[in-house]
Amino acid sequence: MSAILAENLSKFYPVAVKEPGLKGTLQHFFRRTYRNIKAVQAISFQIEPGEIVGFLGANGAGKTTTLKMLTGLIHPSEGKVNVAGHVPFQRKSAFLRKITLVMGQKQQLIWDLPALDSLRINAAVYGIGDRDFQRQVDELTEMLSLEGKLTQPVRKLSLGERMKAELLAALVHQPQVLFLDEPTLGLDVNAQVSVRDFLREYNQRYQATVLLTSHYMADITALCQRVLVIHQGQLIYDGSLDGLVDRFAPCREVEVELAVPYSHDRLSLYGDLEAIDGRVAKFLVPQESLTRTVAKILSDLEVVDLAVTEPPIEEVIGRVLQSGSVV
Repeated sequence: MSAILAENLSKFYPVAVKEPGLKGTLQHFFRRTYRNIKAVQAISFQIEPGEIVGFLGANGAGKTTTLKMLTGLIHPSEGKVNVAGHVPFQRKSAFLRKITLVMGQKQQLIWDLPALDSLRINAAVYGIGDRDFQRQVDELTEMLSLEGKLTQPVRKLSLGERMKAELLAALVHQPQVLFLDEPTLGLDVNAQVSVRDFLREYNQRYQATVLLTSHYMADITALCQRVLVIHQGQLIYDGSLDGLVDRFAPCREVEVELAVPYSHDRLSLYGDLEAIDGRVAKFLVPQESLTRTVAKILSDLEVVDLAVTEPPIEEVIGRVLQSGSVV
């Protein structure tokens, strides 16, 4: 059984339409008209147990609306959804015990109390016994390197420590499915790496399913082999991260340092010549001819150094969102 299954999932919001002027105000008051805003339109995908999947899209694309439908916070307008064997919007206790939602811009810990007090409240909500609670807290505290921090008031923790404590609070009931919305938002580089390492270890240890949204592409490349891309409420890509790069960045950049300078005409024989700076030349070469082109360069020219690079993943995602076409 899939951990997450969405079939033609849609969410429409009715928005009142008001004409300008006094007449429009009176009509709006007595006979209001509406139009539907399509936040999410007929998206379908399934995620297997233990997968970590990235969920990408620009602001307003429908990511958070989709997460809210998957976690039961809002009812879908159309379509079917099943998470961990349950229909989310029914909000059964058994379902809520199997999932968690972490939003980087929201907090559940009580600001002036030690984090441990908030964790005890969560344990009471989920009906976790003292022994199981202590075992889980000890294990997660070690994984998150939070020793000695949970007895301090939350306001005295650093931002990175607070985010780790928020993760601990969200995972104290050991959920099977994790919905993570910008979990590294605002964190410095070291704290981001620490959170990524923890999520990777948690996934491996508990075989938890993770759906991750992030504007930090390092989160996606470090944790996800598969990505979903949503654009204006429609799912436009579902596949491997490598496949996304191949589809929208079919060329590789080849930078060559030469022993002697060559003419522009001579170098242009080996590919789309991007730039020449003295004895350094940069080519754009289609991936399918990369091996052949590199071999020819090394054979024909006096090469001191050669490097092949892929375009930054941020640039690739930008091309996907800019095109907006289903792939």
